[in-house]
Amino acid sequence: MKKLSRRKFFAPVLAAGIGLSFVKKATASPSQATGKRVGIIGLDTSHSVAFTKSLLRGDAAFKGYKVVAAYPQGSLDIVSSTERIPGYIKEVTNMGVEIVNSIAELLQKVDVVLLETNDGRRHLEQAMQVFKSGKRTFIDKPIAASLKDAKAIFKAAEMYNVPIFSSSSLRFAKGMSEIKNGSLGKIKGADTYSPMKFEKTHPDLFWYGIHGVEMLFTVMGTGCKSVQRSIDKDQEVCIAKWEDGRIGTFRGIKNGKQDYGGTAYGEKGISTLGPYNGYDPLLIEIVNFFETGISPVDKKETLEICAFIEAADLSKKRNGIAVNLKNIGS
Repeated sequence: MKKLSRRKFFAPVLAAGIGLSFVKKATASPSQATGKRVGIIGLDTSHSVAFTKSLLRGDAAFKGYKVVAAYPQGSLDIVSSTERIPGYIKEVTNMGVEIVNSIAELLQKVDVVLLETNDGRRHLEQAMQVFKSGKRTFIDKPIAASLKDAKAIFKAAEMYNVPIFSSSSLRFAKGMSEIKNGSLGKIKGADTYSPMKFEKTHPDLFWYGIHGVEMLFTVMGTGCKSVQRSIDKDQEVCIAKWEDGRIGTFRGIKNGKQDYGGTAYGEKGISTLGPYNGYDPLLIEIVNFFETGISPVDKKETLEICAFIEAADLSKKRNGIAVNLKNIGS
């Protein structure tokens, strides 16, 4: 692993407004999972309750991992998220989860972490506290609310030698893994769709459209060159071109029937993507990651998804012209 200079590491952290008190010397070697106690940061999303319920079932695929403690404070000023916290505290408490008063207290009681805070703007700040402990961390979508913060998170994880990954559950929807593993041969193109809800504190697709965007990248892989966004009152379409000439599209559904899915076009056939089959396929991948420290999602792909989303926002501001991803974050 290439060693980062202190100057190069501090720059994105300071730019994101994170104090130097979070930055200490990196651990000497990659972290190892020492137990199966799971801690949750952020009880402002239904994912926290769903993951807790699934792990409590004790399926063999979950390998004995259980949520034992949670720090509830995630989003600060997103009412649709913060209003959920009291109810979700009650739900997880009834499942035997201890509620703690700080991330520092949480880290004393757990071996691995699910960073579930719904507000991507807080992920860098909260993740930095976890990274100091060396604990393996899953960061729920979106990894951050900007490409800049996403890059800073990965740099910090490398600094502390802490394995991380981030993903939407739609990456592991029905049929996705088979297609990714070559069932259709080389993928020539893909179309995906998902609901598209907005949150004013986040670039448009970071909030909900990220599900469909992540499906698109799961099938197409990295190498997206440009994005062009077309907007209608009921839907939006992002047309993306890859460096090798392939074309992929994402359709965000704003009104009408809400669902997730798509179509992949391969050299050996054409296949439907989805339907969405719950959180358990993602949770199995998270447990395997906790065991091995190996992310099922490449860092480059996660960062390119963030660049795609920011390019789509810029295309919107420029009345739908194509925006090159190389111009994002440069």
